[in-house]
Amino acid sequence: MRFLLYNIRYGAGIGRRFHLPVPYSGYLKRTNGNLDRIVDFIRAVGPDIIGLIEVDSGSFRSDNNNQAAAIAREMQCSYVYQSKYSVDSLVQKVPVLNKQGNAILTNQEIKSQRFHYFRKGMKRLVIELELEACTVFLVHLSLRFRHRCYQLENLESLVNDAKKPVIVAGDFNVLWGDRELRSFLAATGLKSVNGQGKPSHPSRAPRRQLDYIFCTSELRATGFEVPQVTLSDHIPLICDFEIEAGRSGKCTAEGAPQVLTL
Repeated sequence: MRFLLYNIRYGAGIGRRFHLPVPYSGYLKRTNGNLDRIVDFIRAVGPDIIGLIEVDSGSFRSDNNNQAAAIAREMQCSYVYQSKYSVDSLVQKVPVLNKQGNAILTNQEIKSQRFHYFRKGMKRLVIELELEACTVFLVHLSLRFRHRCYQLENLESLVNDAKKPVIVAGDFNVLWGDRELRSFLAATGLKSVNGQGKPSHPSRAPRRQLDYIFCTSELRATGFEVPQVTLSDHIPLICDFEIEAGRSGKCTAEGAPQVLTL
């Protein structure tokens, strides 16, 4: 089972064009083919599960198309998308920003899906996707340290309540380094598949490890790669998993999507 994690920055790209005429103005430009290059990269990787951070669900940047849906069509797989801002957030009233979210794509059967929202921070979404063999949590944590602390406490509860082997992945924004994660990892028993702590940001000259893939002991990472891809400001992470024999956990019933606030 191959897992790909990628913060695609809404397909906006990097470089001089992104920062002209003013810094970060690329967030307000059309993707102009960069998403096609991202799709080509994903297709070459051949993942079974794809965790996408910073996905545009239909603003003018993406020609009013949901980027997750477009990638899923190309990959011939299922997808789950959700806005990173809760329905009662004031951001939902702001054009472009209200089209920003995260997504999970997979060629596996989806048993159930749930959307959770942290109580603290601007970026509050947790996507929980139950598959046959495991449960996947996808996150994009706050830029503020205090909010990240609260969010990690909430995420700890979700992970510990899961009935199957767990993969937790996302952009954790741990600007103070791995020490921010010590309590969370100790409480959940999760282990990073990136044993060497390879950095993932910024993509042209990586210095910081912001993107992580964690898993519980029932899952064994048999391969890990951080390819030097510069289609976004983050580098993607690729991990191959095997499930330890006889340790698949308990099955849960299939259910409709639920939106919860933590």
